[in-house]
Amino acid sequence: MSAKPAIAAMDETSEAAAIVEKFLHASMIPDPIAAARYIADDLKLTFTGGRKMAHPRESAAFNAKRYRWVKKKMERSDIVPGTHETVVYNLGTLYGEWPDGTPFEGNRYVDRFVVRGGKIVQMDVWNDSAERLLVRHGSEA
Repeated sequence: MSAKPAIAAMDETSEAAAIVEKFLHASMIPDPIAAARYIADDLKLTFTGGRKMAHPRESAAFNAKRYRWVKKKMERSDIVPGTHETVVYNLGTLYGEWPDGTPFEGNRYVDRFVVRGGKIVQMDVWNDSAERLLVRHGSEA
């Protein structure tokens, strides 16, 4: 049995993780134009709360309303290779400032990416921001 298919699969999964990290770094600037280099034309992006989006500029605009600024402390990426695509889960915490300038940190997030043909075709975003905002406004759920 040849090791070449296994090596090729490792290269594809490493490439998928690198694509995701480059996308996230560009998104944190925020530079939606640079981030768009890593997405497919038909990207399916589901943001927190089930919000459907199609381009990084939409998530950047949403974040501009929710935060004064926000960054990710990336803790790890879990990579799940598939036959024709690779799924990358990027996990960590958010830190930044709420619109009123109050700093925050330790806000958990999970981003799930599907990478196919060297492009991100799907992205799903979850984080604790909504729950933290409820607590800030005295409405713990």
